[in-house]
Amino acid sequence: MKTTQEVANRLLELCNSFQFDTAIEELYSDNITSREPNGAMIEYLEGKEAVIEKGKQFNDMVEEFHGFETSEAIVAGNHFSVRMKMDITMKGGPRSAMEEIALYEVKEGKIVSEQFFYEVPPKE
Repeated sequence: MKTTQEVANRLLELCNSFQFDTAIEELYSDNITSREPNGAMIEYLEGKEAVIEKGKQFNDMVEEFHGFETSEAIVAGNHFSVRMKMDITMKGGPRSAMEEIALYEVKEGKIVSEQFFYEVPPKE
């Protein structure tokens, strides 16, 4: 069974090589919970299939991914956090940089919860 540090390292390895779907399939619990900030398109969901669908919805809104980078993981017990930066162009929008803090919880070698902290753009 993978330690929290090993799960964190593998997640960063996969994300930094744009293998987000592989990361979910390999590292996420079937019963994962996912939280986004208040006002986000989807604020809360449960289950690996729902997380996969959320990723598809996000990707459908993206015109072009220019770059993605992460900080090193900070691990404490069953949790780790990481800063993520994306350089993207959303469909119908300008190129922009997005930055967030992601917090993960690991149990029995799988990610069981994820929570993202970022500024939600105002509704138009």
